[in-house]
Amino acid sequence: MSLRLRDMAVADLPAVMVLEEELFAPDTWTRSMYRDELAHRDTRHYLVAEDEDPAGNRTVVGYAGLIAYDDEAHVATLGVAAGRQGQGIGSLLLDALLAEADRRSPVVLLEVRADNKVAHGLYRRRGFSEIGRRRGYYQPSGADAVVMKREKGGQ
Repeated sequence: MSLRLRDMAVADLPAVMVLEEELFAPDTWTRSMYRDELAHRDTRHYLVAEDEDPAGNRTVVGYAGLIAYDDEAHVATLGVAAGRQGQGIGSLLLDALLAEADRRSPVVLLEVRADNKVAHGLYRRRGFSEIGRRRGYYQPSGADAVVMKREKGGQ
């Protein structure tokens, strides 16, 4: 299999929504939310990670999104298929988002579920630090979010 990152397209949404449901239910984004995000190419940067097998069949195994303005950027989402976690795909996606964020903004923010310790470790290794919490942030589950921040270049 050969892994590659590319810009997310509307045609990717069926595969993205399968992963979204697998990874984040019941707090999933909707297809219309992704469509809206993809329509704002000036301030959004969404990627998919896909595998291609020797026969040329492609499978989306991860995705990520960034919202970026002049003064700050936000990691909006990042997900990797459960069966592919721990293989560096999340790191590749995050590194691509951070390269784009560093090009556009001096600071990157994100929210991550308070109970997602694996993601916390990934973000800390990329220069993020905890700056706060949002109680009941994820809906409808009511799970808390940890707010994390990273200065340009991971400083």
